[in-house]
Amino acid sequence: MTQADRESEWAADMRAALAGDADAYRRFLHSVTPHLRAVTRKNCAQYGAPVSDAEDVVQEALLAIHLKRRTWDPARPITPWISVIVRNKLIDMLRRSVRLTVPIDDLTEVLAAEEQVDNSPAVHIGSLIDRLKDRQRAVVQAVSIEGCTTREAAARLRMSETGVRVTLHRALKALAALHQSNLDEPQGP
Repeated sequence: MTQADRESEWAADMRAALAGDADAYRRFLHSVTPHLRAVTRKNCAQYGAPVSDAEDVVQEALLAIHLKRRTWDPARPITPWISVIVRNKLIDMLRRSVRLTVPIDDLTEVLAAEEQVDNSPAVHIGSLIDRLKDRQRAVVQAVSIEGCTTREAAARLRMSETGVRVTLHRALKALAALHQSNLDEPQGP
């Protein structure tokens, strides 16, 4: 099957799916998944990410395709739309996997300094995270702060991988709302 044939088939299935055809949507997802895996594995290898993380990216891309399927313009090709979603999920994974290490010797002066009140954005974000529900806080801590993969977080928290993704999405939405409500509050002198 040529790329043009595949593009045509995917677009037709997605158009039908958007019109309510569940079988067409199943066909679309089944057909697009091997393409997502191939692209993700290639990109993981290209950017030095473990190929073992490719499946997490594929699952996140499939979830994003599902959640954002109504943003696809049926008058436009579908492959570039899919490629952007995959690229964004790969970038998210690469950002989570970056870990910085700083030798403790470089921090001796900082550690010995007097305690000061910290009004930095990190402290503000920490206070917002503390206001999340326990499960949401645990997922945000594992995935966004510690950099765990969805699979690692699911195993640690005894959740399904889908449950971790859904909880993370809801937690990030709640954090955005909490942050906005703090911005909307009048600030004192």
